[in-house]
Amino acid sequence: MLLIPSIDLRGGCCVRLLRGDFAAETRYDLEPHELLGRYRALGASWLHIVDLDGARDGQLANRSLLLTLASQRAVNLQVGGGVRSLAVVDDLLRNGVDRVVVGSAAIEEPAAVAQWLTQFGPERVCLAFDVKADDDGVPRVQTRGWTRGTRLSLWDAVAGFVDAGLCHVLCTDVQRDGALEGPSLALYAEALRRYPQLRWQASGGVRDAADLAALSELGVAAAISGKALLEERITAAALRPYLAG
Repeated sequence: MLLIPSIDLRGGCCVRLLRGDFAAETRYDLEPHELLGRYRALGASWLHIVDLDGARDGQLANRSLLLTLASQRAVNLQVGGGVRSLAVVDDLLRNGVDRVVVGSAAIEEPAAVAQWLTQFGPERVCLAFDVKADDDGVPRVQTRGWTRGTRLSLWDAVAGFVDAGLCHVLCTDVQRDGALEGPSLALYAEALRRYPQLRWQASGGVRDAADLAALSELGVAAAISGKALLEERITAAALRPYLAG
């Protein structure tokens, strides 16, 4: 399993939200370039960067900063938030981003997104599904930066892209995101059972090395962690085996 450190951007600053709530923001006195350097020094080969303004408003708001980070070629960048058009996907990939992450558009414009998978290739487009469990425990997809709920289940959302060659799927349990309460292991176990051929990225809740070990044992391809790494809650020695993949 590969650990992918996450950097969330809002107004050009590094922040974290609690359970996807834009009103529950923690701002960190760290420059994005500084964080990139820290994670590279630890041994990270990939970073996951989210434009939170773009995720909520539908337009890439931190583009210049994202492309500056990508131009350094220090690590591979996986970038999402506000990626809702072919032009934006093409722009990011042409300017040094290694993989784009598409969320809301996969729900709102599935036919177009399926074409992006074909046009750019499954290694360069990751679909992201943010979910909240309903009263029956079914993971329902949230869109627009977690501000809109849908009745679409995660399983039905994924099914629509399997024939298009989907490879990478990032799944965030919104109720766990930024809460440091542990990842939703049952959710990812079910995801792997239903779609074992996909490279699942687990996001939300990672708090310590034991959580990383549990996700690795499940068989997910990658774990995304933001807050625990920002606050240095896991030792460098414990992180390195996962950063190396």
